[in-house]
Amino acid sequence: MKTGYLIDMDGVIYRENRLIPGAAEFVTALVDTGIPFLFLTNNSAPTPEDLTVRLKHLGIANIAPRSFYTSALNTADFLSETHPGCTVLALGEGGLLTALHQRNIASDALKPDYVVVGEGMVAMEKLTKAHECIERGARLLATNPDNWCPVGPDQTRPGAGATAAFLEASTGQRAYYLGKPNGYMFHRARRKLTELAHGGPEQVVMIGDTMETDIRGATEAGINSFLVMTGSTTLAAVRGYVYPPTRILHSVADLTEEIKTGQPSDRLDSPVFTQPIGERGRIGQQHQTDYLHVATPRLRPAMTRG
Repeated sequence: MKTGYLIDMDGVIYRENRLIPGAAEFVTALVDTGIPFLFLTNNSAPTPEDLTVRLKHLGIANIAPRSFYTSALNTADFLSETHPGCTVLALGEGGLLTALHQRNIASDALKPDYVVVGEGMVAMEKLTKAHECIERGARLLATNPDNWCPVGPDQTRPGAGATAAFLEASTGQRAYYLGKPNGYMFHRARRKLTELAHGGPEQVVMIGDTMETDIRGATEAGINSFLVMTGSTTLAAVRGYVYPPTRILHSVADLTEEIKTGQPSDRLDSPVFTQPIGERGRIGQQHQTDYLHVATPRLRPAMTRG
């Protein structure tokens, strides 16, 4: 059966500025065997060219920019498909701005159709401008629902979801969140994977480290999902979700031999789970989501706290 892979990056291929052991061999096996794959990331800040260079520096060379699909590209696809000719006020970095430009989506700081929020630090002046545009009728759109993202063992950075939540609170308007786990991200990624494979693979597998985005999105898109334990999810935490992954692996290295030989393992899960896995927690929800939002705008919070 011809299989294609959608592969998350942070927590699956690398962690901080280090490759996860076995990740380079896994990617090399995919390339050598001609198996179609697409790196799928919620990070809207880098361009595909940026990600190509980053993997090269980490030790994985010769990966073409077309092998990456970011939430910024997904957002540009969404806008160009659902609202051709729209204008935006973008809050984000180069990856988002480049993706919008490539889709001929014009910038408008006076009366845009959308305020689009991506990764990156935003000055209060720009947030105020976005607030004013939303009050004048612009719709609020976020490239992904991540409130925060890990950048080290004990360090995180704010994500697009946190900035969108700020504007939700100040304007009373709900954001629409693209990126994983939104079905549009998976729909577009599968289409792109088909183009790369010159024909649709019979089976698509999402490999990720996060239950709320990678595994949930794959489940709702009707595709198989492999959860790896090299990122943000612990084995104990998996039991708390109603959508189990198809397989649980220690890392992508568990798949390398299968890919080389074409013979699936006779084990569903990684044999490493005979050993205990340490817990690692983080207070607070990692992801914003519109799934729990009501259809109508919520009341704006009180101006002052009592």
